[in-house]
Amino acid sequence: MRKFLYVTVFFSGLVSLAVEFAASRLLENYFGSSNIVWACIIGLILIYLTAGYFIGGNWADRSPKYSTLFKILAWASLAVGLIPMISRPILRLAANAFDSLQLGVLFGSFSVVMILLIIPITLIGTASPFAIRLAIEDTALAGKISGRIYAISTLGSFIGTFLPVLVLIPMVGTYRTFLIISSLLMVIALVGIFMAQGWKYLLRYLWMPIIILLLFIFGAPGASKTTEGLVYETESAYNYIQVIDQDGYMLLRLNEGQGIHSVYKEGVNFYNGTWDQVLSAPFFNPAPISLSNITDVAIVGLAAGTTAKELSAVFPEVKIDGIEIDPKIVAVGQEYFAMTEPNLHVIIQDGRWALAHSEKKYDIISIDAYRPPYIPASLVTQEFFQIVKDHLKPGGVMVINVGRSNGDRRLINSLYATASTVFPTIYISDLSASFNSMLFATAQPTSVQNFRDNYASLYADSTTPQSLLQIMSQTYDGLHPQTENGTIFTDDHAPIEQITNSMVLNYLVSGKVDSLK
Repeated sequence: MRKFLYVTVFFSGLVSLAVEFAASRLLENYFGSSNIVWACIIGLILIYLTAGYFIGGNWADRSPKYSTLFKILAWASLAVGLIPMISRPILRLAANAFDSLQLGVLFGSFSVVMILLIIPITLIGTASPFAIRLAIEDTALAGKISGRIYAISTLGSFIGTFLPVLVLIPMVGTYRTFLIISSLLMVIALVGIFMAQGWKYLLRYLWMPIIILLLFIFGAPGASKTTEGLVYETESAYNYIQVIDQDGYMLLRLNEGQGIHSVYKEGVNFYNGTWDQVLSAPFFNPAPISLSNITDVAIVGLAAGTTAKELSAVFPEVKIDGIEIDPKIVAVGQEYFAMTEPNLHVIIQDGRWALAHSEKKYDIISIDAYRPPYIPASLVTQEFFQIVKDHLKPGGVMVINVGRSNGDRRLINSLYATASTVFPTIYISDLSASFNSMLFATAQPTSVQNFRDNYASLYADSTTPQSLLQIMSQTYDGLHPQTENGTIFTDDHAPIEQITNSMVLNYLVSGKVDSLK
C-alpha cells in the first residue's frame, strides 16, 4: 500500500500545479495575463495549499486511515472537474462586463472564480501531510520518508507545470483540460478506495466518474464567449483566439478581447489603423525614396498578416519576414485572413530570438508585439533596440505601435528615452481617434523635412497609390513633439509592468471604453 501512496502523492502534486496553470488560462481568456492576474492566482493558490497542509496534518492525526485520504482526494477530483462548468456563466458575465466596463461585475466575477478554487486546492493540499502520517511507522525514518514524499510530490508538480500548457490546452482546450486533470486524480482516488476498503465501499463513489463522463460528453457546449459575429475560436499554448465577422470584415481578437490584432476583407487593402502607419516608415529618410527600393521588411508580431498585406500592396519588390510566436495564430491567419502572400516568409519563433539570429538586414522592422498591459520586457530595452538597429540597413527604420491613454504618455516617453540611446533620430506620431501612437526610429540622422520632401516627390508621381499619400498625411498630422523625460529600460531593469498596470488601472477607473492595442 505504501508504494501506491507514493503514486498518490505524485499525482496530487501534478494536479495541484496543473490546476494552477489551467486556472490561469481560464482567467486569461477574460481578464488577460498581466502580472497582477498571475500574482493573484499564484498567491491565492499558495494560501489554499497552506490551508490544506494545516488541515491535512490535523485530519491525519484524527483519522490516520488510507481510506480517509482517498475519500478526500475523490471529492477534490470532482471539485476540479466542476470548476469550468460552474465558472463558465460567471466568466461570460465578466466578458460582457469588460466590454461595457462594469467594474463591480468584472472584479466580482474574478473573485468568485478564485473562490471556486478554494475547495479543490485545499483538499489536494491535504495529501502530502496525510501521506507522511500514514507512511511513517518508525520515527527513526521520519526525515527520510518525509523527504521522499515531498520529493515525489514536487516531481509531480514539475510535470504538472508543462502538461496543461504544452499538451492538454492546445489539444483539447481549457475546459476539457480540467476534466482530464480531474479524471487522473479521480482514478487514483477510486483505486485507493478499492485497495483500502474493497468493491462494496467503492460503489458509493462510482457516481463521481459518471458525472465527469457526462461533462466530457455534454459539457461546455458552444463558444466560450457570447461574442456577436463569432466565426471561430480556439486555444493555443499562448492565447485564446477569436475570429469575428463584423459587417464582412474578419477581426482577430485575443484573450480578453480588448483590441483588434488583425483585420481582413477581400478587396480591401487599407484599414485606417495602426497597420497603415508602418508604410510611412521609410520616408523619414532623405528623398527621393522609390517604392521599388523597399525590398526587405521584418514584422515582429505578425498576427494574421494585416501589415504584410498592406506592405505588399504598396511596395512591389518587398519580401517580408513575419515573426509570430503562436503557430495557431498563423494557422488562423492563413484560414480566415488570406495570409498566403508568396512574398511573406512566416517565422514561428520568439521575436527577439528570431531577430537576433537573423543574418538579414531590413529597410523596415515593425514591432507590433505590444499589447498593454502585456508588453514583453525583453522587447523594450536598450539591448533589444540595439539588436534591431544592427539588423537595419543604413537607411532602415524601426516602427513601433505603442498604446497610451488619455493624458498618460509615460509608456511612450520611456520608449522614446530608451530608443534615443540607440537611434540618432526618433519621431512620435499620434493616431487620431485612437489610443495608439507610432514611434519611428531611423538608423541614420534624419529630419521632418525629409518626410515632406518624400511626400512632395511621391505626390508628383502619378503612379503613387493615393492611399499611401493619405497614410503619410495622417502620419505627418499626428507628429507630436517630445517634451517629457521617461525611464530608460535595460535588460537588467525594465519596470514596464509598473507603467502599464497603472495606465490600465487609470483607464478602467476613467470609464472610457476603447481599444488599447
